[in-house]
Amino acid sequence: MNTKILAASAMLLFGSVVIAQENSYPKAKVSFDDFKNLVAEVETHREKRLIDLDTFLKMSKEPGVIILDTRSTFRYKRIRVNGAKHLSFTDFTQNNLAEVIPSFETIILIYCNNNFDGNQTDFASKVALPITRSGSIITAQFNSQEKPLMMALNIPTYINLYGYGYQNVYELNELVNVNDPRINFEGSIVEQSEELTPGLIEKK
Repeated sequence: MNTKILAASAMLLFGSVVIAQENSYPKAKVSFDDFKNLVAEVETHREKRLIDLDTFLKMSKEPGVIILDTRSTFRYKRIRVNGAKHLSFTDFTQNNLAEVIPSFETIILIYCNNNFDGNQTDFASKVALPITRSGSIITAQFNSQEKPLMMALNIPTYINLYGYGYQNVYELNELVNVNDPRINFEGSIVEQSEELTPGLIEKK
């Protein structure tokens, strides 16, 4: 009995300490509620702005349209869609976006790694595969049937652009092989394509 009382007292004391700690430091500038509300608002908006490659390329030729690449600077410099501007997703701020995008009315075309097939070095798919835990055949079988989680950069890019006020966004929704003759790339590995591993990307 005494042991139970001591355990209960310890739990109450621990809870009090946790509450006190939560109230003793300034909270980070983070709001999950803001994010949830934004996602709900963006969902229907995005559904109407998913486009295929032909539409993407046609729109990219219109005056004032921007192709925005939000991958890392390293990957952007190696290979990117021809004419794409760059701002890493991690560098998104109101001021940084304003330097790259001249107006909230600007038409912005976005793409990410998950749009391209045939070069897993520079366009590595962002996919979380099911984790198969050893020791249980039944568990392994269930895990093998789970659907992989798509972690494409396009979605947070779209959501954040919308949240910052850039709502004229269109997202490439087609999976495109890097050797598709319809699309052109630029970057350091394209300029030095004769040194590439065969099949990584062909000369146009």
